[in-house]
Amino acid sequence: MKIEIMEYNPDWTKNFEEEKIKLLRFFGSHAVAIEHIGRTAIPNQRAKPVIDIFIGVSPFAELTFYQCIFNAKEYHHTPTDMTGRYLFAKYTNEVWTHNLHVLPYNDGFYLRNEFLLRDYLREHPKLADEYGEVKERAAMENGSTMEAYTRAKTEFIQKVIDAARKEKGLPLKSVWES
Repeated sequence: MKIEIMEYNPDWTKNFEEEKIKLLRFFGSHAVAIEHIGRTAIPNQRAKPVIDIFIGVSPFAELTFYQCIFNAKEYHHTPTDMTGRYLFAKYTNEVWTHNLHVLPYNDGFYLRNEFLLRDYLREHPKLADEYGEVKERAAMENGSTMEAYTRAKTEFIQKVIDAARKEKGLPLKSVWES
């Protein structure tokens, strides 16, 4: 699968909101927070056209519970090395459209690196533009696998996360920690 970076699409926010409504029906009161994260959540930025969503749940159940909630034709569990979460890829008409990360909701939910990155880039548009250049280079040079693409962005992401954590008075933390 080749990673492609697309021009910003204002429909990404609308697509997130539509998916959020579906997810609320699936999860009911177990969904404490449903958040749009990743590059498609940052206005006017180029991104791979896949909406990343964090679903903070309480209580956090076993994988089989979530597999039963989702329609298996649309949502596919994707095993990862990320601990403490489950990843489901959503396909619409056989096209990958969403990543759904199901995580436990707790006091530190909004202090996760993914939120810090999203919010810091929203607040610093020039840095967001620089990240866009990093992503495009990563897609061109390392876009044949998702892992290579992700690893190629690590140094830049770590720099932004460190700045965001310092700004909030939080301890520094590797972007590769769960």
